[in-house]
Amino acid sequence: MTTASGKHIGMIGLGLMGTALTERLLEHGYRVRVWNRTREKAGPLIARGAEWSDNPLAACDRVIISLYTSDVVEAVLEQMRDGLRAGQIVLDTTTGEPEQTAAMGARLAAQGVRYLDAPISGSSEQTRRGEATVIVGGEREAFEACGDLWPVLGKKVFHVGPCGNAAKMKLVSNLVLGLNRAALAEGLAYAEAMGVEPAAALEVLIGSMAYSRVMDVKGRKMVDGDFAVQARLSQHLKDVRLILEGAAASGLPLPLSETHRRLLEQAEAAGLGGLDNSAIIKIIRKPAS
Repeated sequence: MTTASGKHIGMIGLGLMGTALTERLLEHGYRVRVWNRTREKAGPLIARGAEWSDNPLAACDRVIISLYTSDVVEAVLEQMRDGLRAGQIVLDTTTGEPEQTAAMGARLAAQGVRYLDAPISGSSEQTRRGEATVIVGGEREAFEACGDLWPVLGKKVFHVGPCGNAAKMKLVSNLVLGLNRAALAEGLAYAEAMGVEPAAALEVLIGSMAYSRVMDVKGRKMVDGDFAVQARLSQHLKDVRLILEGAAASGLPLPLSETHRRLLEQAEAAGLGGLDNSAIIKIIRKPAS
């Protein structure tokens, strides 16, 4: 067992983001004990030096979680509850439902476990390159105890207050990011329909006042039709639904996000859900009948 400043760390969840985070940790000299629901996903990481653990919570004082939804996080924590103990720090990078996230933090705090919701803003590829942003909610002391980790997990880090606040801010970020991506897809499809080469249009857009960083990450993928996964389209649809649920609870209409949801649902129905989220351009080019 190590202290909070030690080089052992647990990782629960080895999807695109969990794998990228584990690679970063290994590159920076951490001994990472990993767990995933399908163990075979751990093979390449174990070959690079990670260690399998049936319960990283029992093996490490600090554990990072990277799972699909808050419901899945709760189920896995229940499965591994024997490993939870006072003084431990759990960093949850899942893009979760804010109220559920805050409630989970309160339950863990009652056991003396310090829980930080720490979603990552950026694709798995940006995370792998150390270019992502980490948004953190939770106790300031626990945040500071992880000071060695933040530069590994991302280029920028923001502590935004109590547990649950980071989940809220991640959804705000994803709302704007997703709409930027959809707007870029629509613009490139429009350029193509008008007889303008999409690659030439992208070059002008990058050099114009219309520029957004999404052009650097997704523009070439859209132009080249390269939809190898950095972040799955279906996962963003999950986030857009969370955004709209939260807005509805507050009585706020989000007309652009409603349109975005419909586009993503059309894309998923067309079998594009497992592709990169830049594949939204395919449904804009060829709308569902």
